[in-house]
Amino acid sequence: MTKELLGTLTWLAPLPPLISFAVIALFTNRHRQTSATIAVLAMAASLVLSFIVLFNALGMPDLGSAPIRGLPYRLLPTGDTTFDIGVAVDPLGATFLFMVPLTCTLIFIYSIGYMASDPLYARFFAFLSLFGGSMMGLVVSDNLLMLFVFWELMGFCSYALIGFFYRKPSAYKAAVKAFMTTRVGDVLMLLGIVYLYSQTGTLNFFNILHDEKVLATLAGTPAVLGLGISAAGLIALLIFGGTVGKSAQFPLHVWLPDAMEGPTPVSAMIHAATMVSAGIFVLLRFFPLLQAGGHDNPAFIVVGLIGAITAFLGATIAAAQYDIKRVLAFSTISQLGYMVAAVGIGAYAAALFHLLAHAFFKSTLFLGSGSVIHGVEHGHEHAHSHDHAEAHEHAADETAQPAFDPQDMRNMGGLRRRMPITFLAFLAGGLALAGFPFITAGFWSKDEILADAFNGLAQGRWIAGLVFVVLALSALLTAFYTGRQICMTFLGEPRSEAAAHASESVPTMTFPLVVLAVFAVFFGFISVPPDFPVIGPLFGSAAGWLKNFATAQLAELQAFHEEIVHFNAVPLLTSLVVSLGGLGLGWLVYGRKPLRVGQTDPVEKLGGLFRFLHRRWYFDELYRAAFVNPLQAIADNYTRIVDKGIIDWFL
Repeated sequence: MTKELLGTLTWLAPLPPLISFAVIALFTNRHRQTSATIAVLAMAASLVLSFIVLFNALGMPDLGSAPIRGLPYRLLPTGDTTFDIGVAVDPLGATFLFMVPLTCTLIFIYSIGYMASDPLYARFFAFLSLFGGSMMGLVVSDNLLMLFVFWELMGFCSYALIGFFYRKPSAYKAAVKAFMTTRVGDVLMLLGIVYLYSQTGTLNFFNILHDEKVLATLAGTPAVLGLGISAAGLIALLIFGGTVGKSAQFPLHVWLPDAMEGPTPVSAMIHAATMVSAGIFVLLRFFPLLQAGGHDNPAFIVVGLIGAITAFLGATIAAAQYDIKRVLAFSTISQLGYMVAAVGIGAYAAALFHLLAHAFFKSTLFLGSGSVIHGVEHGHEHAHSHDHAEAHEHAADETAQPAFDPQDMRNMGGLRRRMPITFLAFLAGGLALAGFPFITAGFWSKDEILADAFNGLAQGRWIAGLVFVVLALSALLTAFYTGRQICMTFLGEPRSEAAAHASESVPTMTFPLVVLAVFAVFFGFISVPPDFPVIGPLFGSAAGWLKNFATAQLAELQAFHEEIVHFNAVPLLTSLVVSLGGLGLGWLVYGRKPLRVGQTDPVEKLGGLFRFLHRRWYFDELYRAAFVNPLQAIADNYTRIVDKGIIDWFL
């Protein structure tokens, strides 16, 4: 297939879900099943188009230097030239054309069963289609302006879907919180875009990031305001501000846990396929700009520090949560910190590998948690069948706050027997998250990050040493809270009537779970290091394939020099100790003697430390006191004094 035809297919790939949104919103919004069918088929069509482009791209050895390009569209006149927008697929984009439409399609199928009883069924699929289409548009964009348009569209979709149950105060407040928090990062990103355009006269990725002269000029130009860094470093940091917001990095991490107020399929979309992945995608896209200043430039250090802090922060908080989805939300924050920290030490391929692996095992876990919640809710209805009419009334009125919480792991237990398919899928995703050795994708991706960090430490780079220690400790905590979550949810005896009467989810929910669980386990084998003892030689030339493919484009640049990391036993032993040690500790505390009804959770014995972690290090209280309350007071006083006291009096 010619590159011209592939370029046309690349233009078409994001269109089906975008058209699906328009069709549902304008024509089929009163027809539930028709709307769902259109949405699923549209996302499946996008998957087919993406895979056609992807499999052709895999056979192009020159894809890094000669990406697939679609015919550009002339958007704006800029004096003697025009500002063009277009689409392109390079090795980075090709990897996302595999992960994004596949996970989105499976989440769409899952949503058919999960949202079946919701009265706003068609509305949900309309926004879900716009969400998926926006991410697809972002992935194939060849310039920052087009990317930023889709970036903001995803911000709107997250607002609409997090607040989907808009009659529920906690839902619409969470939507506003997510929208406002991510806007802080987006403003920084917009400043970076403007600054980049003022320095280069273009926003096309390939005209900037593939041009050694442009990169050298940006690296050699002092930044404005005398900040002591280069223009390349400042632009990279400003654009990284968008990643901090979208990918919930410290200090803008506070919105992501509250985003769990949206339906579970939305949580899976945000955490695996769209929002947070988009932030890491942009960071990886602009990696050459970071790399242009060398490993010791301040921009790299800032990225590495923020990633390490976020990884540890998220892991500690996740260990003290009871809501099954909030545990996973803080886990996502922590895992995104892994990726950001990896970029901060120059481990581009390791960050990309972990992003892809994370998408599969975290979508497995989120959809698995939704299946658990779905089963427990049905068990609660069955156990209280005499209150059936009242239950329906509460389901219709989302402002009602039921006494029973189907998301609280303390109300679960014993679900392994009641929901065997969900249990096995959740177990696969959990073991991958914990980095269970050799057989899960999470092990290989985390081990590669630790290996790169240890290699940097051996070369005397202090930031790499810090990242190695902090990520190892975070991995230990990750394995512990994963073991805690699996044991509290599935093992032992049921701790509520709802858990005792829970039942397995419908096939439209369990099928995507099984498919994603397979990827969570086996996806890691595409990037086994070639020199890894015993296992590496088994894969022959396929070993390390993902890393070679992903860095094909960056290898064209003199600015990119990713060191060859040879096998070292220290990071491997570290991976084994933290993974098995954390899982073993979780088993000793929660699995050997599962919690009984009314029994106090052992982590509560930590007293003040537990309360500190359970309240999320009090960041929400701090931000409310430092920012929200003062701004609210200013707004209230303006309304009272200026609006009502002066303007209304004058009128």
